[in-house]
Amino acid sequence: MKKRGNYPSFFLIQNILGYILDRATPPIDKSSFPNAFGFVKSGHLIILLAFLSLFGYAFAVEFSQSYIEEIGKKYGEYPKRRLIAWQKLTNDNKNIDEKKKLEVVNIFFNLLDYRKDINHWGEDDYWATPLEFVVSGAGDCEDFAVAKYFALLELGVPDEKLLLMYVKLNQYSKIYSQAHMVLTYYETPQSVPLVLDNVNKEILPADKRTDLKPIYGFNGTGLWQAKELGKGNKIGQASDLKRWVELEERIKSGKISKWKDE
Repeated sequence: MKKRGNYPSFFLIQNILGYILDRATPPIDKSSFPNAFGFVKSGHLIILLAFLSLFGYAFAVEFSQSYIEEIGKKYGEYPKRRLIAWQKLTNDNKNIDEKKKLEVVNIFFNLLDYRKDINHWGEDDYWATPLEFVVSGAGDCEDFAVAKYFALLELGVPDEKLLLMYVKLNQYSKIYSQAHMVLTYYETPQSVPLVLDNVNKEILPADKRTDLKPIYGFNGTGLWQAKELGKGNKIGQASDLKRWVELEERIKSGKISKWKDE
């Protein structure tokens, strides 16, 4: 990932890592990030979620100490550390600049592992909740994008500035493409959106992401058909998407589904 101007995110992540690892924070070796948040097998998790009323399904990251200790006993140290880090990220970054919130959230969730749904959840297309994603330590592109979306809502970024975007990713050639999901951020309704992605981990303006061909976008307030990486014609509500409805229900319940490599 290239370093950008006014770029404090690695220092913020360094503080989080130091906290969860109970050690001093020497200069960061970025290659060590995956080990710090590495995938560890775990199972069903009972967790306390405080729900916000603004969108009906956005939640607050609130884990009591007793739950955190229970997580450690049941599922190992790494799931416990990931939850502590997630909570600390939320608590420590609500008052920073909005662009810095994007950087912190993008880096944090991109530390988790990529796994295809069929290999991880045993389904062809499964949208994990942020809780399922963090606890299991892995997910596919939808899970990265959804987790970043809800994390930014929790940090106070307005829903109208965020759009989950289904795209075709032309990663290797214009002939071969694959379905993909990213999160886009609009500073103003007329702005060229910024793209938060788990494939190209640098946050870039949409006009620099020529490898992405948008299909449709959605957030808590609607569903849009897109011909470019921006809001197009509104064609419905997010509730029209079956996976979104299922995701919303699991977020409300706090349920964590069993994954194959558990």
